[in-house]
Amino acid sequence: MARDLPPLIAMRAFEAAARNGSFTKAATELAITPAAVSQQVRHLEERLGVKLFLRQARGIVPTAAGKDYAQALGPALDQIATATQQARYADRGGRLTVATTPSFAAKWLVHRLARFQAEQPDLDVRLSTANSLTSFGEDDIDLAIRFGSGNWSGAAARLLMTTELFPVCSPALLRSPRPLRRPEDLQHHTMLRLMFPDWIKWLQAAGLEQLAQRRGPQFSDAGLMMQAAIEGQGVALGQRVLVADDQAAGRLVEPFDLRVPSEPAYFLAAPPGAFERPKVKAFCAWLEDEAQSAQAAS
Repeated sequence: MARDLPPLIAMRAFEAAARNGSFTKAATELAITPAAVSQQVRHLEERLGVKLFLRQARGIVPTAAGKDYAQALGPALDQIATATQQARYADRGGRLTVATTPSFAAKWLVHRLARFQAEQPDLDVRLSTANSLTSFGEDDIDLAIRFGSGNWSGAAARLLMTTELFPVCSPALLRSPRPLRRPEDLQHHTMLRLMFPDWIKWLQAAGLEQLAQRRGPQFSDAGLMMQAAIEGQGVALGQRVLVADDQAAGRLVEPFDLRVPSEPAYFLAAPPGAFERPKVKAFCAWLEDEAQSAQAAS
């Protein structure tokens, strides 16, 4: 049976105007003019034979019928948007493109991938690494592993794992003429840094805020900084997620018994609806199992 539906553009204009309480705000959201929004709403009212808004000097107020219609349209348009994203990012053969940072890929993900490939031999994982934020629509990315707050525009996100911060260094530094026994001993060693204030929270917890102003080598990537620490070039502030394997292998040691929680955490991020795609769902389930095992071991 044919569906009796008004034009989608008219429904979108009305729903946006009702939700925002303004033709102007709706126009900004839809990237059209306020006059176009008003015109589409009028067309919809004519099509339905119902007044949807009361137009007043201070703006618009939905009628009772308008409120009911907007409440029904919102979820329906959300479903259409989700279905559209699912179709746009439909499975393309047996390839899954995952974006993450170079440090997370090198220090945590890469050497675990063989286990996933053994479980899913028909699915090829392609890694895309960059320190910049991934654009799903432009970069053809199925899934991203991001370090941050979990709140990114245009993406659904769910927590993968939390982490902690603490100094790490080469075992050789513990045997140096200036051994690291107490946090105060940091003043005698090079402090390796990222290109943002990464040491401050730990130094505050240790009562050593004055060391935050020390100069030292800076790195754009945490993996490069950890490699410098492994080579004995100084002490780095490590993330538990990124240094646990190097600690287990004896390449890095933790000289002090003080850890602070990291407010940013690792999240899985994907376009709306993408978490329900079979290949994304399979990879996320595997990642979450790996993360749970890693956190239990550290």
